[in-house]
Amino acid sequence: MKPLHLLIKPASSLCNLRCGYCFYHDVSSYRAVPSYGLMSEATQELLVQRVFAEADGPVTLAFQGGEPTMAGLPFYQRLIELVSHYNVKKWPVQYALQTNAQVIDESWAAFLARHHFLVGVSLDGDKAIHDAQRLTPDGRGSFQTVMNALRQLEARQVETNILTVVHAGVARHIERIYRFFSRNQLGYLQFIPCLTPFGVDPAAVPYALTAKRYGQFLNRLFDLWYEDFMAGHYVSIRHFDNWVRMMAGEWPELCGMTGRCTCQLVVEADGSVYPCDFYVTDEWKLGDISTSTLTELAESETSHRFVEASLQLPDTCRECQWLPLCRGGCRRDRAETAGPAGPAGLNQFCEAYQMFFPYAASRLEQLALIYRRQKGAGHV
Repeated sequence: MKPLHLLIKPASSLCNLRCGYCFYHDVSSYRAVPSYGLMSEATQELLVQRVFAEADGPVTLAFQGGEPTMAGLPFYQRLIELVSHYNVKKWPVQYALQTNAQVIDESWAAFLARHHFLVGVSLDGDKAIHDAQRLTPDGRGSFQTVMNALRQLEARQVETNILTVVHAGVARHIERIYRFFSRNQLGYLQFIPCLTPFGVDPAAVPYALTAKRYGQFLNRLFDLWYEDFMAGHYVSIRHFDNWVRMMAGEWPELCGMTGRCTCQLVVEADGSVYPCDFYVTDEWKLGDISTSTLTELAESETSHRFVEASLQLPDTCRECQWLPLCRGGCRRDRAETAGPAGPAGLNQFCEAYQMFFPYAASRLEQLALIYRRQKGAGHV
């Protein structure tokens, strides 16, 4: 098997926050078993065995949830020991953790630094904006705990990036949020459009992100980002970075921008495997690591069906001048009115992209030329 990238959910859908827009709460509700609890030591060891029996190159082990830190620090300490034991070919291993940062203290930060974890921290903006949706089970805001954790990680020089869910409130206040991130020297940002639950009309959801609002958000954020770049202050915004590289003729690294799904190998806490984090549902279960190899799961009939379904585009997309940049968008954004097994139609944010691409295209081309020159000079 080629180099491996696994997304692992060691605490299934368990979480110590109750975010109003949580997409995985919706995803897990479509399963006969909404939560598989914590990953057992036996499943953890079997997974590591599978990985290094089949890897034929570098390995990335990424941990997500729910909230992956609920598995506890000893889970990750044991993981490092298992990797050291089973990685007999000495393949390079990269670790990543996406967290709400509620339990990140000095011990966690020291461990993450020692083993070079890339840590994605969920933060929606300043206190008022963040705490509007990201609450503890007893209704308290989580903002201050996140900021304390970021200071712990910074003190240990842990590589971090910020993940912000773009719901209606975030979209309305993006300049305020961007300035807040700049003041706090948070320069690696990812903005993810908020997902409404499968089969639910977005108009019925208070936090829902409309296409028009998302288009306005993209345009204003791009202005701020472009202004900073031209002033010599580069901020990494993942979508914009990818669109610049696409303008320069490169392939995007963000899967939702490629125009087709791939089989991601998402491993739930019980060892069951799925093709995508947005589709960890019974309909799309590929199998289980206890009975199948990772290669067999990735090449299964269900995996092929999942990928094939993503290749279907409406005629509206095929005739659109912006298809080379949009490529139909993430499949999950094309299934907002259907269940997890339903058809993928027109992207729910099509209107937003029709607003954004004409607005930003000339500047994206300009930045692509700068990018090519810098790359040619070895500065990228």
